[in-house]
Amino acid sequence: MIRHVLPPTNEQLEAARRIVSDRLSSTPTISITVRGRAVLVKMESLQPTGSFKVRGALASVDAARRDDPGGAVITASAGNHGLGIAYASSVLGVPATVVVPENASAAKVKKLGNYMIELIQFGTSFDEAQAHALELADQRSIHFISPFNDANVIAGQSTVFDELLLQAPELEHLVVSVGGGGLLSGALIARDHHGRSDIRLTGVQPAESAALFHVLRGATMADVVHRPTIADGLAGGGDDGAVTNELISTHGVPLVLVPEIEIRRAVRETIENNGIVIEGSAAASYAAITNDLIDDTTSRIGFIASGRNISHELLIELLQEPLH
Repeated sequence: MIRHVLPPTNEQLEAARRIVSDRLSSTPTISITVRGRAVLVKMESLQPTGSFKVRGALASVDAARRDDPGGAVITASAGNHGLGIAYASSVLGVPATVVVPENASAAKVKKLGNYMIELIQFGTSFDEAQAHALELADQRSIHFISPFNDANVIAGQSTVFDELLLQAPELEHLVVSVGGGGLLSGALIARDHHGRSDIRLTGVQPAESAALFHVLRGATMADVVHRPTIADGLAGGGDDGAVTNELISTHGVPLVLVPEIEIRRAVRETIENNGIVIEGSAAASYAAITNDLIDDTTSRIGFIASGRNISHELLIELLQEPLH
């Protein structure tokens, strides 16, 4: 079933800015040297949940609370969005249920267990977890919050770009890791809002699980084959007909695919060369920049360190792999 969602309104964007500024501190934008090139990094890995997803979660849970002060919410997630919903539910006093796949990141599941939420593990993919969450939402008559196909979520994610423009007005090209497209859609909306169409945007997906890349070329979500990737936050399907698909397609944002080996190397390289711990989803953008997968060697380029929630076991495994 296609869920038709409209882009966020100006009122939703303003409400998202208010709740995010009330509840979160701005994350810094730093400059690192990557193989001799200065690269800007928006440090969303420093968020209280370890990921930018808390922004959209706060905006969407706050909106649900205003619509129904006594209501509950439910979501499906690969992990980081679920952590965001769990955090937002705790600080805003809204009961929440989070459905994650049975094979979700152990690090993220462990962190979810620290919150007073109903945690359900169901299925072996995000698609299966989401289908179950939608079924429960219907059975319980509670509000479902998509990790990306939700106007308030997109409005919340747009605040990343709001901050980035203030901190690094010299930015010319932003590389964004893409799963369902909520962060990239938020960046597009904020870029238009601030009149910065001069800033180039490029989306990045793991080659092993790149639903949106193929859907924008005519496939359906059901057609896409997903293989294992350490960029678990980007893995799995999106929604056919999602507002994010339309926004990214309409703006003509290019998507590039990153080989799995380069994502693995990128996690290690960011630690050893720059002292930054990022999960595979964030490392996909770093890898795209460092491996010349993007045709741009001169712009003031940057990426979003979108999350840090990587398991200790995987991190040790990656640190023991050779860089080259």
